[in-house]
Amino acid sequence: MADRAEADRAKAEQTVADRAAAGRKRTLRRLVPRSVRARATFAATAVVALALGGTALALLSVLHANLARDVQQTAVRQASKVAAMAERQHLPPIIGGPGGSVQVVDSTGRLVATTPDLAGELGADAPVPPEVPLPAPPYKRRLLDGEGTLYAGGPTDDPRQRVVSVSVTGPDGQLTVYAAASLGTVDAAGRTAAAALAVGLPLLVALVALVTWRVTGRALRPVEAIRSEVAEITGHDLHRRVPVPPTGDEVSRLAVTVNSTLDRLEDAGQRQRRFIADASHELRSPIAVLRTQLEVALAHPDPELWPELLADALQDTVRLQDLATDLLLLARLDAADPVATQLLDLDVLFADVLDARIADRVPVRAELADGARVLGSRTWLTRLLTNLVDNAQRYAASRVEVELSVEADELVLEVRDDGPGIPEPDRERVFERFTRLDDARSRELGGAGLGLAIARDLAEHHGGTLVVAEHPHGARLVARLPLAGPPAQAS
Repeated sequence: MADRAEADRAKAEQTVADRAAAGRKRTLRRLVPRSVRARATFAATAVVALALGGTALALLSVLHANLARDVQQTAVRQASKVAAMAERQHLPPIIGGPGGSVQVVDSTGRLVATTPDLAGELGADAPVPPEVPLPAPPYKRRLLDGEGTLYAGGPTDDPRQRVVSVSVTGPDGQLTVYAAASLGTVDAAGRTAAAALAVGLPLLVALVALVTWRVTGRALRPVEAIRSEVAEITGHDLHRRVPVPPTGDEVSRLAVTVNSTLDRLEDAGQRQRRFIADASHELRSPIAVLRTQLEVALAHPDPELWPELLADALQDTVRLQDLATDLLLLARLDAADPVATQLLDLDVLFADVLDARIADRVPVRAELADGARVLGSRTWLTRLLTNLVDNAQRYAASRVEVELSVEADELVLEVRDDGPGIPEPDRERVFERFTRLDDARSRELGGAGLGLAIARDLAEHHGGTLVVAEHPHGARLVARLPLAGPPAQAS
Protein backbone atom coordinates (compact mmCIF):
# COMPACT_ATOMS: atom_id res chain seq x y z
CA MET A 1 0.00 0.00 0.00
CA ALA A 2 2.85 2.38 0.85
CA ASP A 3 4.60 1.61 -2.47
CA ARG A 4 1.41 2.37 -4.36
CA ALA A 5 0.93 5.67 -2.55
CA GLU A 6 4.54 6.60 -3.28
CA ALA A 7 4.06 5.74 -6.96
CA ASP A 8 0.87 7.85 -7.12
CA ARG A 9 2.64 10.77 -5.48
CA ALA A 10 5.56 10.51 -7.94
CA LYS A 11 3.12 10.33 -10.84
CA ALA A 12 1.28 13.42 -9.56
CA GLU A 13 4.57 15.32 -9.19
CA GLN A 14 5.58 14.33 -12.73
CA THR A 15 2.20 15.51 -14.03
CA VAL A 16 2.63 18.86 -12.33
CA ALA A 17 6.16 19.19 -13.75
CA ASP A 18 4.94 18.32 -17.24
CA ARG A 19 2.17 20.91 -17.00
CA ALA A 20 4.62 23.54 -15.81
CA ALA A 21 7.00 22.73 -18.70
CA ALA A 22 4.11 22.91 -21.16
CA GLY A 23 3.09 26.28 -19.70
CA ARG A 24 6.62 27.63 -20.11
CA LYS A 25 6.70 26.44 -23.70
CA ARG A 26 3.38 28.17 -24.41
CA THR A 27 4.70 31.34 -22.83
CA LEU A 28 7.83 31.22 -24.99
CA ARG A 29 5.75 30.62 -28.11
CA ARG A 30 3.61 33.64 -27.27
CA LEU A 31 6.74 35.77 -26.86
CA VAL A 32 8.11 34.77 -30.26
CA PRO A 33 6.73 36.96 -33.09
CA ARG A 34 4.52 34.89 -35.38
CA SER A 35 4.12 37.08 -38.44
CA VAL A 36 6.84 37.56 -41.03
CA ARG A 37 6.49 41.30 -40.64
CA ALA A 38 7.06 41.16 -36.88
CA ARG A 39 9.97 38.73 -37.16
CA ALA A 40 11.67 40.83 -39.83
CA THR A 41 11.21 44.00 -37.77
CA PHE A 42 12.49 42.34 -34.61
CA ALA A 43 15.52 40.87 -36.38
CA ALA A 44 16.42 44.11 -38.14
CA THR A 45 15.99 46.14 -34.97
CA ALA A 46 18.07 43.73 -32.91
CA VAL A 47 20.88 43.71 -35.47
CA VAL A 48 20.90 47.50 -35.75
CA ALA A 49 20.77 47.91 -31.95
CA LEU A 50 23.73 45.57 -31.47
CA ALA A 51 25.67 47.24 -34.26
CA LEU A 52 24.99 50.74 -32.95
CA GLY A 53 25.77 49.71 -29.38
CA GLY A 54 29.11 48.25 -30.40
CA THR A 55 29.85 51.28 -32.55
CA ALA A 56 28.98 53.63 -29.66
CA LEU A 57 31.31 51.79 -27.28
CA ALA A 58 34.08 51.83 -29.85
CA LEU A 59 33.48 55.56 -30.52
CA LEU A 60 33.65 56.44 -26.81
CA SER A 61 36.82 54.39 -26.42
CA VAL A 62 38.49 56.06 -29.42
CA LEU A 63 37.37 59.53 -28.25
CA HIS A 64 38.74 58.96 -24.76
CA ALA A 65 42.02 57.61 -26.13
CA ASN A 66 42.48 60.55 -28.51
CA LEU A 67 41.68 63.19 -25.88
CA ALA A 68 43.90 61.49 -23.33
CA ARG A 69 46.70 61.41 -25.89
CA ASP A 70 46.24 65.15 -26.47
CA VAL A 71 46.42 65.79 -22.72
CA GLN A 72 49.52 63.64 -22.52
CA GLN A 73 51.14 65.61 -25.32
CA THR A 74 50.24 68.89 -23.58
CA ALA A 75 51.93 67.73 -20.38
CA VAL A 76 54.99 66.62 -22.39
CA ARG A 77 55.27 70.04 -23.99
CA GLN A 78 55.01 71.73 -20.58
CA ALA A 79 57.67 69.50 -19.06
CA SER A 80 59.96 69.93 -22.06
CA LYS A 81 59.67 73.74 -21.86
CA VAL A 82 60.56 73.84 -18.12
CA ALA A 83 63.32 71.28 -18.63
CA ALA A 84 64.88 73.52 -21.28
CA MET A 85 64.75 76.44 -18.83
CA ALA A 86 66.30 74.38 -16.03
CA GLU A 87 69.11 73.25 -18.32
CA ARG A 88 70.07 76.83 -19.21
CA GLN A 89 69.64 78.72 -15.93
CA HIS A 90 68.82 78.61 -12.22
CA LEU A 91 65.08 78.20 -11.71
CA PRO A 92 63.23 80.64 -9.47
CA PRO A 93 60.95 79.11 -6.83
CA ILE A 94 57.91 80.32 -8.76
CA ILE A 95 58.01 79.47 -12.47
CA GLY A 96 55.97 81.69 -14.71
CA GLY A 97 54.71 81.14 -18.20
CA PRO A 98 54.88 77.34 -18.83
CA GLY A 99 51.16 77.27 -19.49
CA GLY A 100 50.33 74.52 -17.02
CA SER A 101 50.98 72.92 -13.64
CA VAL A 102 54.70 72.09 -13.18
CA GLN A 103 56.84 71.03 -10.21
CA VAL A 104 60.62 70.68 -10.19
CA VAL A 105 62.39 68.56 -7.53
CA ASP A 106 66.03 67.76 -6.98
CA SER A 107 67.67 64.37 -6.55
CA THR A 108 66.71 64.27 -2.84
CA GLY A 109 63.03 64.90 -3.60
CA ARG A 110 63.06 68.47 -2.33
CA LEU A 111 60.82 70.87 -4.17
CA VAL A 112 62.91 73.37 -6.12
CA ALA A 113 60.34 75.27 -8.15
CA THR A 114 56.66 75.24 -9.02
CA THR A 115 54.08 77.11 -11.05
CA PRO A 116 51.81 79.66 -9.33
CA ASP A 117 48.77 77.34 -9.41
CA LEU A 118 50.67 74.75 -7.33
CA ALA A 119 52.48 77.15 -5.00
CA GLY A 120 51.45 76.98 -1.34
CA GLU A 121 52.94 75.60 1.80
CA LEU A 122 56.20 74.31 0.28
CA GLY A 123 57.76 73.28 3.56
CA ALA A 124 60.49 74.72 5.78
CA ASP A 125 63.29 73.47 3.51
CA ALA A 126 61.89 74.97 0.34
CA PRO A 127 64.34 77.51 -1.20
CA VAL A 128 61.87 80.32 -1.54
CA PRO A 129 63.38 83.81 -1.33
CA PRO A 130 61.57 86.22 1.02
CA GLU A 131 60.89 88.64 -1.80
CA VAL A 132 58.89 86.06 -3.78
CA PRO A 133 55.23 86.32 -2.82
CA LEU A 134 53.39 83.00 -2.43
CA PRO A 135 49.66 82.33 -2.73
CA ALA A 136 47.81 82.05 0.52
CA PRO A 137 46.21 78.86 1.80
CA PRO A 138 44.11 76.72 1.26
CA TYR A 139 46.58 75.59 -1.48
CA LYS A 140 49.00 72.91 -0.39
CA ARG A 141 51.61 70.68 -1.91
CA ARG A 142 50.27 67.89 -4.13
CA LEU A 143 51.43 64.29 -4.08
CA LEU A 144 51.84 61.91 -7.05
CA ASP A 145 50.24 58.47 -6.96
CA GLY A 146 51.65 55.30 -8.50
CA GLU A 147 49.90 55.81 -11.85
CA GLY A 148 51.26 59.29 -12.35
CA THR A 149 47.97 61.03 -11.55
CA LEU A 150 48.22 64.20 -9.48
CA TYR A 151 45.29 64.57 -7.09
CA ALA A 152 44.14 67.97 -5.87
CA GLY A 153 44.68 68.96 -2.32
CA GLY A 154 42.48 72.05 -2.37
CA PRO A 155 38.89 72.86 -3.19
CA THR A 156 39.68 74.80 -6.39
CA ASP A 157 42.01 72.22 -7.99
CA ASP A 158 41.13 69.92 -10.93
CA PRO A 159 39.95 66.47 -9.84
CA ARG A 160 42.43 64.58 -12.07
CA GLN A 161 45.52 65.40 -14.05
CA ARG A 162 47.92 63.49 -16.31
CA VAL A 163 51.56 63.86 -15.10
CA VAL A 164 54.77 63.28 -17.05
CA SER A 165 58.36 63.59 -15.80
CA VAL A 166 61.52 64.75 -17.54
CA SER A 167 65.04 64.52 -16.01
CA VAL A 168 67.57 67.24 -16.78
CA THR A 169 70.98 68.40 -15.51
CA GLY A 170 71.43 72.15 -15.21
CA PRO A 171 73.02 74.80 -12.98
CA ASP A 172 70.95 73.50 -10.03
CA GLY A 173 72.21 69.94 -10.56
CA GLN A 174 70.14 66.84 -11.35
CA LEU A 175 66.50 67.87 -11.50
CA THR A 176 63.24 66.14 -12.33
CA VAL A 177 60.46 68.12 -13.92
CA TYR A 178 56.87 66.99 -13.32
CA ALA A 179 54.24 68.51 -15.64
CA ALA A 180 50.52 67.94 -15.18
CA ALA A 181 47.67 68.48 -17.64
CA SER A 182 44.03 68.30 -16.57
CA LEU A 183 41.89 65.31 -17.59
CA GLY A 184 38.74 67.26 -16.87
CA THR A 185 38.14 68.07 -20.54
CA VAL A 186 38.48 64.38 -21.37
CA ASP A 187 35.90 63.41 -18.78
CA ALA A 188 33.57 66.22 -19.83
CA ALA A 189 33.79 65.29 -23.49
CA GLY A 190 33.18 61.63 -22.63
CA ARG A 191 30.12 62.48 -20.55
CA THR A 192 28.76 64.73 -23.29
CA ALA A 193 29.27 62.07 -25.98
CA ALA A 194 27.77 59.35 -23.78
CA ALA A 195 24.71 61.50 -23.06
CA ALA A 196 24.25 62.28 -26.74
CA LEU A 197 24.56 58.61 -27.67
CA ALA A 198 22.23 57.56 -24.85
CA VAL A 199 19.56 59.87 -26.28
CA GLY A 200 20.28 59.40 -29.99
CA LEU A 201 20.76 55.63 -30.20
CA PRO A 202 17.31 54.66 -28.84
CA LEU A 203 15.71 57.18 -31.17
CA LEU A 204 17.67 55.78 -34.11
CA VAL A 205 16.78 52.20 -33.19
CA ALA A 206 13.12 53.19 -32.90
CA LEU A 207 13.32 54.87 -36.29
CA VAL A 208 14.84 51.73 -37.82
CA ALA A 209 12.07 49.60 -36.28
CA LEU A 210 9.39 51.94 -37.63
CA VAL A 211 10.88 52.08 -41.11
CA THR A 212 11.38 48.31 -41.20
CA TRP A 213 7.79 47.76 -40.05
CA ARG A 214 6.43 50.09 -42.72
CA VAL A 215 8.66 48.80 -45.53
CA THR A 216 8.02 45.15 -44.65
CA GLY A 217 4.29 45.79 -44.49
CA ARG A 218 4.33 47.45 -47.89
CA ALA A 219 6.43 44.62 -49.34
CA LEU A 220 4.11 41.96 -47.89
CA ARG A 221 0.91 43.72 -48.92
CA PRO A 222 0.84 41.96 -52.34
CA VAL A 223 1.47 38.63 -50.58
CA GLU A 224 -1.55 39.23 -48.37
CA ALA A 225 -3.59 40.11 -51.47
CA ILE A 226 -2.47 36.86 -53.11
CA ARG A 227 -3.29 34.87 -49.97
CA SER A 228 -6.75 36.36 -49.57
CA GLU A 229 -7.57 35.79 -53.25
CA VAL A 230 -6.38 32.19 -53.19
CA ALA A 231 -8.34 31.58 -49.97
CA GLU A 232 -11.56 32.57 -51.77
CA ILE A 233 -10.97 30.40 -54.85
CA THR A 234 -12.96 27.17 -54.86
CA GLY A 235 -13.50 24.42 -57.37
CA HIS A 236 -16.40 26.36 -58.88
CA ASP A 237 -14.50 29.56 -59.69
CA LEU A 238 -11.09 28.42 -60.88
CA HIS A 239 -11.24 31.17 -63.49
CA ARG A 240 -10.22 33.74 -60.86
CA ARG A 241 -6.59 34.88 -60.75
CA VAL A 242 -4.44 36.60 -58.15
CA PRO A 243 -3.21 40.17 -58.75
CA VAL A 244 0.32 40.43 -60.17
CA PRO A 245 2.23 43.45 -58.79
CA PRO A 246 4.22 45.39 -61.43
CA THR A 247 7.45 45.23 -59.42
CA GLY A 248 9.10 42.32 -61.19
CA ASP A 249 10.48 40.98 -57.91
CA GLU A 250 10.04 37.68 -56.06
CA VAL A 251 6.46 38.52 -55.08
CA SER A 252 5.58 39.25 -58.70
CA ARG A 253 7.10 35.94 -59.78
CA LEU A 254 5.16 34.21 -57.01
CA ALA A 255 1.92 35.68 -58.31
CA VAL A 256 2.76 34.56 -61.86
CA THR A 257 3.51 31.05 -60.59
CA VAL A 258 0.24 30.94 -58.63
CA ASN A 259 -1.69 32.03 -61.72
CA SER A 260 0.08 29.37 -63.80
CA THR A 261 -0.91 26.78 -61.21
CA LEU A 262 -4.49 28.02 -61.32
CA ASP A 263 -4.39 27.78 -65.12
CA ARG A 264 -3.37 24.15 -64.86
CA LEU A 265 -6.01 23.45 -62.23
CA GLU A 266 -8.69 25.09 -64.37
CA ASP A 267 -7.57 23.13 -67.41
CA ALA A 268 -7.56 19.91 -65.37
CA GLY A 269 -11.03 20.69 -64.04
CA GLN A 270 -12.35 21.38 -67.52
CA ARG A 271 -10.76 18.19 -68.83
CA GLN A 272 -12.28 16.23 -65.98
CA ARG A 273 -15.75 17.65 -66.55
CA ARG A 274 -15.45 17.09 -70.29
CA PHE A 275 -14.16 13.58 -69.67
CA ILE A 276 -17.09 12.76 -67.38
CA ALA A 277 -19.56 14.15 -69.89
CA ASP A 278 -18.00 12.26 -72.80
CA ALA A 279 -17.73 9.05 -70.79
CA SER A 280 -21.38 9.33 -69.76
CA HIS A 281 -22.36 9.89 -73.38
CA GLU A 282 -20.31 6.92 -74.58
CA LEU A 283 -21.71 4.66 -71.89
CA ARG A 284 -25.27 5.77 -72.49
CA SER A 285 -25.42 4.62 -76.12
CA PRO A 286 -24.45 0.92 -75.66
CA ILE A 287 -26.48 0.71 -72.46
CA ALA A 288 -29.55 2.08 -74.28
CA VAL A 289 -29.04 -0.34 -77.18
CA LEU A 290 -28.52 -3.24 -74.80
CA ARG A 291 -31.67 -2.33 -72.89
CA THR A 292 -33.64 -2.09 -76.14
CA GLN A 293 -32.44 -5.53 -77.21
CA LEU A 294 -33.43 -7.05 -73.87
CA GLU A 295 -36.84 -5.40 -74.01
CA VAL A 296 -37.37 -6.75 -77.54
CA ALA A 297 -36.37 -10.22 -76.38
CA LEU A 298 -38.86 -10.03 -73.53
CA ALA A 299 -41.63 -8.62 -75.72
CA HIS A 300 -41.13 -11.21 -78.46
CA PRO A 301 -40.23 -14.53 -76.87
CA ASP A 302 -39.45 -16.12 -80.21
CA PRO A 303 -36.54 -18.57 -79.88
CA GLU A 304 -35.58 -17.92 -83.49
CA LEU A 305 -34.76 -14.26 -82.70
CA TRP A 306 -32.75 -14.98 -79.58
CA PRO A 307 -29.42 -15.90 -81.24
CA GLU A 308 -29.33 -12.62 -83.15
CA LEU A 309 -30.43 -10.59 -80.14
CA LEU A 310 -27.93 -12.33 -77.89
CA ALA A 311 -25.13 -11.75 -80.41
CA ASP A 312 -25.93 -8.05 -80.58
CA ALA A 313 -26.22 -7.85 -76.78
CA LEU A 314 -22.88 -9.61 -76.41
CA GLN A 315 -21.28 -7.17 -78.86
CA ASP A 316 -22.58 -4.21 -76.89
CA THR A 317 -21.48 -5.83 -73.64
CA VAL A 318 -17.97 -6.27 -75.01
CA ARG A 319 -18.00 -2.65 -76.11
CA LEU A 320 -19.02 -1.61 -72.59
CA GLN A 321 -16.30 -3.78 -71.11
CA ASP A 322 -13.64 -2.32 -73.39
CA LEU A 323 -14.80 1.21 -72.63
CA ALA A 324 -14.74 0.54 -68.87
CA THR A 325 -11.24 -0.90 -69.20
CA ASP A 326 -10.06 2.19 -71.09
CA LEU A 327 -11.61 4.49 -68.52
CA LEU A 328 -9.92 2.64 -65.66
CA LEU A 329 -6.57 2.82 -67.47
CA LEU A 330 -6.97 6.55 -68.04
CA ALA A 331 -7.80 7.01 -64.36
CA ARG A 332 -4.58 5.20 -63.39
CA LEU A 333 -2.55 7.28 -65.84
CA ASP A 334 -4.05 10.52 -64.56
CA ALA A 335 -3.37 9.48 -60.97
CA ALA A 336 0.24 8.60 -61.89
CA ASP A 337 0.05 5.38 -59.89
CA PRO A 338 3.40 3.57 -59.75
CA VAL A 339 3.66 0.38 -61.80
CA ALA A 340 6.17 -2.42 -61.84
CA THR A 341 8.86 -1.92 -64.49
CA GLN A 342 11.47 -4.24 -65.94
CA LEU A 343 14.11 -4.32 -68.65
CA LEU A 344 12.37 -5.44 -71.83
CA ASP A 345 13.51 -6.38 -75.34
CA LEU A 346 10.80 -4.70 -77.37
CA ASP A 347 11.61 -6.59 -80.54
CA VAL A 348 10.73 -9.85 -78.78
CA LEU A 349 7.71 -8.38 -76.95
CA PHE A 350 6.25 -6.74 -80.07
CA ALA A 351 6.85 -9.87 -82.15
CA ASP A 352 4.83 -11.91 -79.66
CA VAL A 353 2.03 -9.30 -79.65
CA LEU A 354 1.81 -9.22 -83.46
CA ASP A 355 1.96 -13.00 -83.78
CA ALA A 356 -1.07 -13.27 -81.50
CA ARG A 357 -3.18 -11.07 -83.83
CA ILE A 358 -4.71 -13.77 -86.01
CA ALA A 359 -8.07 -12.17 -86.84
CA ASP A 360 -6.92 -8.81 -88.22
CA ARG A 361 -8.88 -7.38 -91.12
CA VAL A 362 -5.63 -6.27 -92.81
CA PRO A 363 -2.35 -8.17 -92.50
CA VAL A 364 0.46 -6.51 -90.55
CA ARG A 365 4.02 -6.43 -91.89
CA ALA A 366 6.65 -5.90 -89.19
CA GLU A 367 10.34 -4.91 -89.24
CA LEU A 368 11.73 -5.12 -85.71
CA ALA A 369 15.36 -4.21 -85.01
CA ASP A 370 17.33 -6.32 -82.55
CA GLY A 371 18.62 -4.91 -79.28
CA ALA A 372 15.76 -2.43 -78.70
CA ARG A 373 15.80 -2.51 -74.91
CA VAL A 374 13.67 -0.28 -72.72
CA LEU A 375 12.80 -0.02 -69.04
CA GLY A 376 9.04 -0.08 -68.65
CA SER A 377 5.82 -1.96 -67.99
CA ARG A 378 5.18 -5.01 -70.15
CA THR A 379 1.41 -4.53 -69.95
CA TRP A 380 1.46 -0.85 -70.83
CA LEU A 381 3.94 -1.18 -73.70
CA THR A 382 1.85 -4.02 -75.09
CA ARG A 383 -1.19 -1.76 -74.86
CA LEU A 384 0.73 1.04 -76.64
CA LEU A 385 1.45 -1.15 -79.68
CA THR A 386 -2.04 -2.67 -79.60
CA ASN A 387 -3.77 0.72 -79.67
CA LEU A 388 -1.61 1.97 -82.56
CA VAL A 389 -2.19 -1.18 -84.61
CA ASP A 390 -5.93 -1.19 -83.81
CA ASN A 391 -6.18 2.41 -85.01
CA ALA A 392 -4.32 1.56 -88.21
CA GLN A 393 -6.51 -1.53 -88.77
CA ARG A 394 -9.64 0.59 -88.36
CA TYR A 395 -8.74 2.91 -91.27
CA ALA A 396 -6.28 0.92 -93.46
CA ALA A 397 -7.29 -0.10 -96.97
CA SER A 398 -4.90 -3.01 -97.60
CA ARG A 399 -1.66 -2.57 -95.64
CA VAL A 400 -0.42 -1.94 -92.09
CA GLU A 401 3.31 -1.66 -91.41
CA VAL A 402 5.10 -1.73 -88.03
CA GLU A 403 8.76 -0.70 -87.84
CA LEU A 404 10.97 -0.73 -84.74
CA SER A 405 14.42 0.89 -84.99
CA VAL A 406 17.14 2.40 -82.80
CA GLU A 407 18.38 5.95 -83.37
CA ALA A 408 21.18 7.28 -81.15
CA ASP A 409 19.93 6.91 -77.57
CA GLU A 410 16.23 6.38 -78.29
CA LEU A 411 13.93 3.76 -79.71
CA VAL A 412 11.60 4.63 -82.60
CA LEU A 413 8.31 2.82 -83.21
CA GLU A 414 6.42 3.63 -86.43
CA VAL A 415 2.97 2.36 -87.37
CA ARG A 416 1.86 3.19 -90.93
CA ASP A 417 -1.29 2.44 -92.91
CA ASP A 418 -2.62 3.22 -96.40
CA GLY A 419 -5.92 4.67 -95.27
CA PRO A 420 -7.26 8.21 -95.73
CA GLY A 421 -4.63 9.64 -93.40
CA ILE A 422 -4.97 12.41 -90.82
CA PRO A 423 -5.34 16.02 -92.01
CA GLU A 424 -2.66 18.35 -90.73
CA PRO A 425 -5.05 20.58 -88.70
CA ASP A 426 -6.27 17.48 -86.81
CA ARG A 427 -2.89 15.93 -86.00
CA GLU A 428 -3.00 17.13 -82.41
CA ARG A 429 -6.75 16.87 -81.94
CA VAL A 430 -6.71 13.11 -82.58
CA PHE A 431 -4.87 12.67 -79.26
CA GLU A 432 -7.70 14.29 -77.30
CA ARG A 433 -10.02 11.94 -75.47
CA PHE A 434 -13.24 10.86 -77.19
CA THR A 435 -12.16 12.52 -80.45
CA ARG A 436 -13.30 10.93 -83.72
CA LEU A 437 -12.52 12.42 -87.11
CA ASP A 438 -15.14 10.16 -88.73
CA ASP A 439 -17.67 9.73 -85.94
CA ALA A 440 -20.12 7.46 -87.78
CA ARG A 441 -17.42 5.07 -89.03
CA SER A 442 -15.69 4.97 -85.65
CA ARG A 443 -18.89 4.07 -83.83
CA GLU A 444 -19.63 1.39 -86.40
CA LEU A 445 -16.18 -0.13 -85.87
CA GLY A 446 -16.50 0.08 -82.10
CA GLY A 447 -14.09 2.93 -81.47
CA ALA A 448 -14.66 5.28 -78.54
CA GLY A 449 -11.99 7.82 -79.44
CA LEU A 450 -9.68 6.83 -76.59
CA GLY A 451 -7.08 4.67 -78.35
CA LEU A 452 -4.62 7.36 -79.44
CA ALA A 453 -5.14 9.39 -76.25
CA ILE A 454 -4.21 6.34 -74.16
CA ALA A 455 -1.27 5.57 -76.44
CA ARG A 456 0.19 9.08 -76.01
CA ASP A 457 -0.28 8.93 -72.23
CA LEU A 458 1.49 5.56 -72.15
CA ALA A 459 4.39 6.89 -74.21
CA GLU A 460 4.74 9.97 -72.00
CA HIS A 461 4.56 7.79 -68.88
CA HIS A 462 7.68 6.00 -70.17
CA GLY A 463 9.46 9.31 -70.83
CA GLY A 464 8.74 9.32 -74.57
CA THR A 465 6.55 11.03 -77.15
CA LEU A 466 3.92 10.11 -79.73
CA VAL A 467 3.15 12.29 -82.76
CA VAL A 468 1.58 12.12 -86.19
CA ALA A 469 4.25 12.44 -88.90
CA GLU A 470 4.09 13.11 -92.62
CA HIS A 471 3.23 10.16 -94.87
CA PRO A 472 2.43 10.26 -98.58
CA HIS A 473 -0.23 7.55 -98.40
CA GLY A 474 -2.24 7.17 -95.21
CA ALA A 475 -1.34 7.84 -91.60
CA ARG A 476 2.06 7.52 -89.90
CA LEU A 477 2.33 7.57 -86.11
CA VAL A 478 5.80 7.76 -84.53
CA ALA A 479 6.54 6.91 -80.89
CA ARG A 480 9.97 7.60 -79.39
CA LEU A 481 11.11 5.99 -76.12
CA PRO A 482 14.44 6.32 -74.29
CA LEU A 483 16.73 3.33 -74.50
CA ALA A 484 17.63 1.56 -71.27
CA GLY A 485 21.22 0.89 -72.42
CA PRO A 486 23.44 0.41 -75.44
CA PRO A 487 21.94 -1.74 -78.21
CA ALA A 488 22.63 -5.42 -77.77
CA GLN A 489 24.73 -7.14 -80.42
CA ALA A 490 22.86 -9.60 -82.60
CA SER A 491 24.04 -13.19 -82.22
